[in-house]
Order: sequence, then structure tokens, then C-alpha cells
Amino acid sequence: MKSRVWLALLVICVNAQAGEEESTPCDNVESDQQTFACAAFNKQTAERELKSAYDDLIQRIRDQYADEGDKATALVGRMDAAEKLWAQLRDADCKVETYAEKPGSKAFQAAWDTCVAQRSDDRSEYLQSIGQQ
Repeated sequence: MKSRVWLALLVICVNAQAGEEESTPCDNVESDQQTFACAAFNKQTAERELKSAYDDLIQRIRDQYADEGDKATALVGRMDAAEKLWAQLRDADCKVETYAEKPGSKAFQAAWDTCVAQRSDDRSEYLQSIGQQ
């Protein structure tokens, strides 16, 4: 029950942020099936944005240390390691958050997708803040 309320709140937030010119599976969610599709869409979108934020950060590092190749290489290596550890933490946190749902069920998948989307959005914001002046 708690996960459905949480999912409904997420859908409302996403709908409030969506541009009117874009149509998404999160528009006019009225059924469980639409909620599941919206959660999957949010996860895919968040993961795409996370990859973009990470790629942008790596480019900022390379630009910032253009004349210091060793420093750039070292910092990119640290970022790669940090990103792998963060993904492990995200997955562990989402396993905790989805514990009440039956693995393999649509409710579990929607809760998992929602958790991953939220964590990915938070990580994207963090990555975008690194190296900004």
C-alpha cells in the first residue's frame, strides 16, 4: 500500500515537470498498468540522463586538465571507481526499499524502477555539480 502511494506521488511530480509538448507514459496515469509503464519510463529517462551527466563530467575533467594528462587520467579513474561503488550502493538501497514487494511481480518492478530513477536523478545532480565554477 505504501509503495502505491509513493508511486502515485512520483507520477504527480513527473507530470508536473513534463513539458506540454512531450507526451510520456506518465501523462494521465489512471491504472496500475499505466503506473508500471510510467515507472519504467522514468527509470529509462533517469539512467539516460545519468549517463549524459557522467559523460559530461568526464569531458569537463579532460578539458580542465588538458595540459596535465596524468591528473586527468587519475581523476577519471577515481570517477570510474566511484561510479561502480555508487551503483552497488544504489542497488543495495533499492533492495531494501523493495523488500516488501514480491520479487518478479509488477509491483516489485515498479518499485524497483522508481527507486533506481530517484537515485539516478540524485546522482546526476551531484555529477553535474562537480567541477562547476
